[in-house]
Amino acid sequence: MSTAPLLAAVAAVAGVLGAWECLATAEGARIADRFAVALAPLVRARREGRAPSGEERRRLALLAAASLLAGGWLLGGPLLGAAAALAGPTVVLAVVRARRGRYRDEVRRGAAIAARALADALGAGYSIRGALAETAPALAGAAGHELRIAARALDLGEPTEAVLERLRLRARCRAWDTLIAAILLQRDAGGDLPALLRELATALEAADRLERDARTATAQARFTAWLVVGLPVAAAALAELAAPGFLAGLVAAPLPAALTLCAVLLQAIGLAAIHRIVRVPRA
Repeated sequence: MSTAPLLAAVAAVAGVLGAWECLATAEGARIADRFAVALAPLVRARREGRAPSGEERRRLALLAAASLLAGGWLLGGPLLGAAAALAGPTVVLAVVRARRGRYRDEVRRGAAIAARALADALGAGYSIRGALAETAPALAGAAGHELRIAARALDLGEPTEAVLERLRLRARCRAWDTLIAAILLQRDAGGDLPALLRELATALEAADRLERDARTATAQARFTAWLVVGLPVAAAALAELAAPGFLAGLVAAPLPAALTLCAVLLQAIGLAAIHRIVRVPRA
């Protein structure tokens, strides 16, 4: 395989990075800082579960479109670059949803730890408001972040029921629904809330263990499925690097273009089927 396409790609990437650095230097900012500002909504989506604003979504979409345009152009020419750039907003939306989904999954898994910590605080003599204020700073991760938001709202004087309801709506899972329902039910009807929360924490931890065991048992099959789906894409990329214009030749004639389109559709159906099969129902 000729090294000319690889050297040309490296030179193009270096030229793009050099242009970015020149612009950043002219404006008195480092390129890393500019990227950090542009990608900050993605960081917040993972750490805080926040959705980007309209302006932030447009900025991310433009950044993704420009990156895909440059990559597609280098790989397969202007037509492939333009097609890849059109997918920029969709890619950004998928990435934001995935990062927010991981945040919500972490909140769900933290329900057991939160229930046990609240049970300990209530057993020590704190009220519900005091237990939230006491346990929130000590909990790490997404569940701790949600409890700290609730504790700040309580410090500002909001009613306990309204704060817990907002916490339940933000968590959006059955584990937190059960936790909040237990707290509100005990407030109205009485009962041993610390013992109930400890039993709930034990049940949630057992459910998490079962889910991890299920994912471990299917890890090899899931990896094989994704590998089989990714092989044609990798082969097409290597073929284009070895012989520039190979992908353009596939769609130049009607019959190869139709076969390529069918292959892409089958790949998309395979990806959707794999995602559906390996998806674990969230409690």
